[in-house]
Amino acid sequence: MKILGISAFYHDAAAALLDGGEIVAAAQEERFTRRKHDPAFPAHAIRYCLEASGTAFEDLEAVAFYDKPFLKFERLLETYYAFAPRGLRSFLAAMPVWIKEKLFLKRLLLEELSRLAGHKVDEVKLLFPEHHLSHAASAFYPSPFEEAAILTIDGVGEWATASICHGRGNGIEILRELRFPHSVGLLYSAFTYYLGFRVNSGEYKLMGLAPYGDPASERTRRFEESIATKMVDIAADGSLWLDQGYFDYATGLRMANETAWEKLFGFPRREAESEMGQEHCDLALAIQRVTERVVLAMAAEAKKLTGSSNLCLAGGVALNCVANGKLLRSGIAERLWIQPAAGDAGGALGAALCAHHIGRGNPRASGGTDRMHGSYLGPEPEEADIRRVIGRYRAVGRRFEDLGALCARAAELLDGGQILGWVRGRMEWGPRALGGRSIVADPRNPEIQKKLNLKIKYRESFRPFAPSVLAEECANYFELDEPSPYMLLIADVQPARRRALPPNYYALPLREKLYHQRSDIPAVTHLDYSARIQTVHRETNPDYWRLIEAFRQRTGYGLVVNTSFNVRGEPIVCTPEDAYRCFMRTEMDALVVGDWLFEKKDQPAWAENKEWRESLVMD
Repeated sequence: MKILGISAFYHDAAAALLDGGEIVAAAQEERFTRRKHDPAFPAHAIRYCLEASGTAFEDLEAVAFYDKPFLKFERLLETYYAFAPRGLRSFLAAMPVWIKEKLFLKRLLLEELSRLAGHKVDEVKLLFPEHHLSHAASAFYPSPFEEAAILTIDGVGEWATASICHGRGNGIEILRELRFPHSVGLLYSAFTYYLGFRVNSGEYKLMGLAPYGDPASERTRRFEESIATKMVDIAADGSLWLDQGYFDYATGLRMANETAWEKLFGFPRREAESEMGQEHCDLALAIQRVTERVVLAMAAEAKKLTGSSNLCLAGGVALNCVANGKLLRSGIAERLWIQPAAGDAGGALGAALCAHHIGRGNPRASGGTDRMHGSYLGPEPEEADIRRVIGRYRAVGRRFEDLGALCARAAELLDGGQILGWVRGRMEWGPRALGGRSIVADPRNPEIQKKLNLKIKYRESFRPFAPSVLAEECANYFELDEPSPYMLLIADVQPARRRALPPNYYALPLREKLYHQRSDIPAVTHLDYSARIQTVHRETNPDYWRLIEAFRQRTGYGLVVNTSFNVRGEPIVCTPEDAYRCFMRTEMDALVVGDWLFEKKDQPAWAENKEWRESLVMD
C-alpha cells in the first residue's frame, strides 16, 4: 500500500512516499528547483519519490495534503472581519489568490498530478488531515515510542498555532490547542523581522544571535520583562495571549507595529544587512528566553495531561535547538524525540502517516529505534551524473576504489586546514545537513568560522557552526549523554575544554567577542560555550562515520565542523552538478562526490564572473 504525502503553497513544499507504512523517499521541492523555500506544487519532489521507489500513479492508494484549505480560508475571513476596517490592503491582495486557486485545491492537485502522470489521475483518493495533526503524526509515528505526549508549535495552521496530543499505538488524540492570532511561532517571527532578518527563514539567525546578548545586563532583563508583561500574557500551562496592538500579522503586510516596538524597546527596526549593535543582541536573548519559558511550560502541561514520560516535538518552533536542549535538561520528559523535518516540509510526511495509520487503521511497526533511516531519504549521486559533470566542466578528479583510502586523504586535507565539500549517499530530509550534503572542516582551527562564513557561505560573520561528532566520542567533548542524530539539541562543551573569557567580555564589540578562542574546538564553540550537536552513528551513515573516524585516527579528535553545502540564499545542493558549481564559485578547497575527489588546485579556471552573488537573496 503506497501513500504520497504533499505540502505546498505556503513555504517549503515537499513530498514523501510511504510503502506499507515504511518511509521510502522524501524531499523538498527547493532542492530541485534551486529556489529556497519554494512553495510551489512539488512536482520535482513527487517525481523523485515515485521514481526512487518504482511507483506509478496507478499504484498510489491515496494522496494526502498536509492541511485543510477550507478551514484556513475560514480563519482568514473571520480574522479580517474581526479586525475590520484594518487589513483592507492585505485582504484585497490575498482574496484573488484564494478564490482563484486555494479554494479549489482538490481540482488543482488533480490537475498537477495528471500533468505529472501524463494522463488523468482523477480516480486517486485525496485526503486532507488538519495541519497540526500532520505535524503530530510526523513526530509520533516515526518515533521509537509506543506511547508519548506530542507537542506541536509553529506559526499557524488552519486555526491552531500549537497543540498537545497523546499518541498511543496507531492513534493520536488531540487534547488541547492554542488558536490564532496567539502564537509562539508568530511572536518569534515578529522579532526575527524587527531584528532585520527574513521571516520564515531567518529565525535560526535570531537563535544564533541570542548568545551575543549580555545575560546579566539590565537592558536584557528590561527587554525580557517588557515582552512578558506588555506584549504577551503567559499562563502557567504555556498558553499565551498576544496584545495585537504590537503586531500587524493578522491583517497587515508586516509582522510588527514598528512605532509601538520602538517606543517599547527604545530603538527602531534594524535594517537588513546593517551593523549589529549590542541592543540587537540583548533583544535576541530576551525573546529566546521568553520562548524557552513558554516551550518548557507547554511541555510540562503535555506531561500533566497525558501522564507520559515520553515527548515528541514537531512544528517550526521545534527547530529551536536551544529550547530543545533546555527542555531535555529540565527533566520534564525522560525521553525526547524531534522530527528532523519539523517545519512545513515535514507536514507532507505527517499527512501520509495520518492516511496510513488513522485513515486506514494500520498498526505501527514495533522496534526500539526511530523509523527515519537517519533522515537520509533523498536522491544519491549517480556515477553517470558525476562523469557528465567532469565532461561538461573539464573537471579534474581522482576516483577511489577504496572508501578507506578516500577518507584517509580527506582527513589529511582537513588536518591541513582545508575545507571540504562532502556529497555521498542519500540527501537529507529536513533543513539540516547531516553528512550527506555537508561542508566539513577542522574544529580545532580558530580561523575556520571566519573563512566559512565570509569566503564560502557569504553570510554574516556571527553565525555559528555545528559539530558532527562520533556518537561514541560525544561525551568526551560535550555535556550530552543522549543521541542527537538530527542536530536538534544544544549542549555545552565539556568544562575541561573551555578557556576563560576576558574581563568585561560582554562589553566588547561583537567581532572581538566572536573571535575570542573559547575552547580547544573553537570552530564549533559558540559564545556561551554551547554547540548544536550532531551525533554520527555508524548504523545510519557509515561513510560519514568513517570520514570522522579517519580524522580521529589522524588527529585524536573524533569530530568535524559540519555546515550545509550551500551559499546564503541558495538551497542545499542536490546533484553532483550543484555541488561542483558551488565548489568552484567559493573558496572551498576540495570536494568529494561519490567515490571522486576533486581538489581546487587541479581544476581549470572557473569562467563564471561573480555577478551571480548579486542575485542571492537574504535568507
